Amino acid sequence: MKKELVTIVSLAFVLGLTSCSSKLGALSADNFNVTPNPLEANAGVVPATITGQFPEKYMKKKAVVTVTPVLKFNGTSLAGTAATFQGEKVQGNNQAINYRVGGSYTMRTAYPFQEAMAKSELWLQFNAKVGKKHVNIPEVKIADGVVATAELYKNALTTMKPSFGKDAYQHVIEQKQTATIQFLLGQANLRASELNKDNIKEFVAKLNEIQGNLEKNVLNNIEVSAYASPDGKYEMNEKLAGKRESVSTSYVNKQLKKANLETNVDSKYTAEDWEGFQELVAQSNIQDKDLIVRVLSMYQDPEEREREIRNIATVYKELADGILPQLRRARLTANYEIIGRSDAEIAAQLKEDASQLSIEELIYGASILNNAKDKEAYYKAAMKQYANDARAFNNMGALAYQSGDMETATNYFNQALKVAGKNAEANANLGLLALAQGKKQDAAQFLSKASGAEGLNEALGALYIAQGQYSQAASNLKGLNTNTAVLAQILNKDYSAAAATLASIKNADALTDYLKAILSARTGDSQGVSTYLKKAAAASAALKSRAKTDLEFAKFASVVNSL
Repeated sequence: MKKELVTIVSLAFVLGLTSCSSKLGALSADNFNVTPNPLEANAGVVPATITGQFPEKYMKKKAVVTVTPVLKFNGTSLAGTAATFQGEKVQGNNQAINYRVGGSYTMRTAYPFQEAMAKSELWLQFNAKVGKKHVNIPEVKIADGVVATAELYKNALTTMKPSFGKDAYQHVIEQKQTATIQFLLGQANLRASELNKDNIKEFVAKLNEIQGNLEKNVLNNIEVSAYASPDGKYEMNEKLAGKRESVSTSYVNKQLKKANLETNVDSKYTAEDWEGFQELVAQSNIQDKDLIVRVLSMYQDPEEREREIRNIATVYKELADGILPQLRRARLTANYEIIGRSDAEIAAQLKEDASQLSIEELIYGASILNNAKDKEAYYKAAMKQYANDARAFNNMGALAYQSGDMETATNYFNQALKVAGKNAEANANLGLLALAQGKKQDAAQFLSKASGAEGLNEALGALYIAQGQYSQAASNLKGLNTNTAVLAQILNKDYSAAAATLASIKNADALTDYLKAILSARTGDSQGVSTYLKKAAAASAALKSRAKTDLEFAKFASVVNSL
């Protein structure tokens, strides 16, 4: 009996030692779930959410385990945000895990994105001890690689067109020269005092000026509109307005003959100018003008209107002295066009004497050329002659941007802002430069000052992609058929829209084909992957290199290996 008791006690002691063992077993990838998997670059970082499970009877009651997610790539190891867990009998503020039933946990981490992360591995490393004894738990690999499709916005930036300052040049400029002949109450004769007024002299001088340079001036027609004031009998006013039209038209025809010009003279008359009357009253300082305007709206019959207005005795004298005389008139309007220099004339003038060209002609002259060196000649002349106009400085910067000389581009854009203080195009372009350099906050500030600049929506779309706001990016890029728009649609998983946009892109480039390959991969089109990836790789060594590690094509290894 005594021997059996000793045996039982010994067995209990051994079992007790086993249950209190300091050993913590190895964990496997099955104990962890990573979201997303593979990891994805977003807004310049690679976030990961890790859900773990400690099995039943794993976490010893006196154990403390620190879990650190480590991203390994290209010989580098980046430690993420660690989390610490403890057994039931440990005094501490970490999450406690029950020994008998185990427990789950969630931890979040993020890594600053690097291009080399495309080929990487996410591991969990453990620092554990039970009581005062350190325990080794082998590290566990839980994910492979990083999808960096969002970072393609940087590739799109290199082909994005910068914002050029626009010209206001017009080959044909429509002009008007007007004059007014006033008549006395009840009369239709042309008085010498009226014909000697400045506005009539200027009208006649303009006709002679047009005749003096018919190559650059075209007289389309002259309009004659004669009026009578709305006081007195309608029949009398109608005859009076007709006579004023007749004598005014005769005067215009005589001036055309003297100037040796031919054109249509379109004449008409208005018996009672109630419209002009209401306009002058509204602009006047007459005390009861609102009452007069109400009377005009209440009565449509001309005689009723006149009678009711005459009844407003307090103001009728003001109307008779200040308003009605202005309505006894004929208005002459010469409609003509100024023909500007032709494209060939502008080019010839640049070579002969650029100082004779206007700023609009210089900016326009550059805009119709394709060669950057030829454009520079116009912009340099504009900067010299019109140093206070920001457009030439900005446009020189835009040319430098397109050639890849970002330092020169930056200098010109800053000069444009120095000249103008505020310039939408220069701000838009500085925003592109800042975005290309990864300075997203600076880019946002510049673009916020670029309202109205050409291409602003695409630049903002690229910024939103860089910030991880894919939905906002797609909204800004809606209607644009560009690589940036396609990228936003792919990131939003709107694959039908991306396909439609890709089909509408003019002058497709290597990036366009690369995006087509990504779309084909995501929609299971192996033939599309093969066709477009090979085209992109043939046109761009950088994209060929990227494709080798791009997890978008993980299921198409044979295609990637054939590049």
